Amino acid sequence: MQKIITFFTLMFFWFLFSGKTDYHLWLFGTISCLIVTFISADLMYQKKDQSLGSRLTEALRAIKFILWLLIEIIKSNIYILKLAFSPNLLEKIEPKVIAFETTLKSDFARYVLANAITLTPGTVTVDIDGDTFHVHAISNITADSLPGKMQEKVAEAFEERDE
Repeated sequence: MQKIITFFTLMFFWFLFSGKTDYHLWLFGTISCLIVTFISADLMYQKKDQSLGSRLTEALRAIKFILWLLIEIIKSNIYILKLAFSPNLLEKIEPKVIAFETTLKSDFARYVLANAITLTPGTVTVDIDGDTFHVHAISNITADSLPGKMQEKVAEAFEERDE
């Protein structure tokens, strides 16, 4: 069951991001999604004995997080663009490496947080040492926003729940 949900989740995002309706591209997209599903379906779900409803809930939470992350990436891109075209650029850029403790317990949730931070312009996850994340931030504004709401959203979407 987890492979079916993984496949349809991948197909949904492939169609959403490609926007192509050509028969050949659909065929190659389907084949690609099948290959990725069989290689990595076990990575997406931690519990193997969940019901279909629980799996769909997990998938919907992941989709909700990804859509939220896309909006954050766009907002961060706009901030970096304004920063780059600022007349007093050198005064506003204050690169630094900050450290913060995460409350996330699962390795997968930590992995998602690290990648979400890095995908967001202006920040790069440099190192994870136990519960401590080290992140390079381009300015005080990007540094002050860490871990912030992103950690909460990752926890909502990817931390285990007792259901």
